[in-house]
Amino acid sequence: MRHLTIFMLVIIGTFIIDQNIKSLFVNGYFLDGDCISLELHYNKGVAFSMFASLGEYVKWLQITLVTFVIGFIFYEGYIKKFPFALGLLVGGAIGNIVDRFYHEGVVDYVAWHCGFNFAVFNYADVMIDIAIVWILIASYLEDKREKKL
Repeated sequence: MRHLTIFMLVIIGTFIIDQNIKSLFVNGYFLDGDCISLELHYNKGVAFSMFASLGEYVKWLQITLVTFVIGFIFYEGYIKKFPFALGLLVGGAIGNIVDRFYHEGVVDYVAWHCGFNFAVFNYADVMIDIAIVWILIASYLEDKREKKL
């Protein structure tokens, strides 16, 4: 039960933080920097604007994918191993999906332009990336520990 509580609280916290930051940019916040600019962008696709040509179908595909992932992590018992990391992942995913229903696309605002132009991203994207790296490292360390035994 403890793992489910952690999972749910992290989803809620990640979602609230994500949506509040995005509201700043939707309401006009802007900061131009030498390497990073904080400026509003709408991503109609997924990572690096891929699949933007799918239009409205992108959000339904994402909902299907996130539903499958949630079912998989419960079915396989990963929720017990990684409740915090999976909460970050699901909370970030839900935040980006909600954007697609209320805005022109996913609200992105961190634009890297120092030496090269990188994809524009947001807090939810960072939380998803952190979750994936966390799970990969923890799984690797667990496998390594099990091989020693």
